[in-house]
Amino acid sequence: MKIKIAPSILSADFSKLGLELKKIKQAGADLVHVDVMDGHFVPNITIGPVVVKYMRQATTLVLDVHLMIEHPAKYVQAFVDAGSDMVTVHIETVSIKELRVIAKSLKKNKVKLGISLNPATALDKIKPVLGLVDFVLIMSVNPGFGGQAFIPQVVNKIKQLRAIFAKDIAVDGGINQQNAQLVKDAGANILVAGSYIFGAKDVKQAINSLRQERHR
Repeated sequence: MKIKIAPSILSADFSKLGLELKKIKQAGADLVHVDVMDGHFVPNITIGPVVVKYMRQATTLVLDVHLMIEHPAKYVQAFVDAGSDMVTVHIETVSIKELRVIAKSLKKNKVKLGISLNPATALDKIKPVLGLVDFVLIMSVNPGFGGQAFIPQVVNKIKQLRAIFAKDIAVDGGINQQNAQLVKDAGANILVAGSYIFGAKDVKQAINSLRQERHR
């Protein structure tokens, strides 16, 4: 599967967000990962639909909106209306019934649905809903803040998921050149990275280093 790189906007300089979006597009990013946090499901607060709306005006990159929020069903349509191309909700925050409703709504709007799970959440928790989603996002850090260290135990979770799931698998948290090959070998094909990309002197080189296969 094609390897896609999704810089996480959480690590961008929000005082010049338009320029940051332009920079990652020119550097070869495939999509932009938008972390939405509510201060309840995770201990941090970031952005809402208004910022996504202006991001949509500032870039043609695919907007991959990750809802780390409680009661996501209440807010999904607002993020769709703002211009999201992909919306991810956490299995820890929705029932299967709610996810069916969200899936139906997003399909009607031609927006892709992802399901995410935290490092401590067993893979079994998402197995009943794999038929409803377009992709899975595996968290490789505990969600809430950028710049955390990668949790290596999730590599096995990626392998187990790839054995039963043929669509896109994304991994988010602490991704850098050292562990990128590990997660790709395990079966992930969308790599979300924040500080590794936005903190790099050469953003294009940072993106390429995640995408390229390392010869062993």
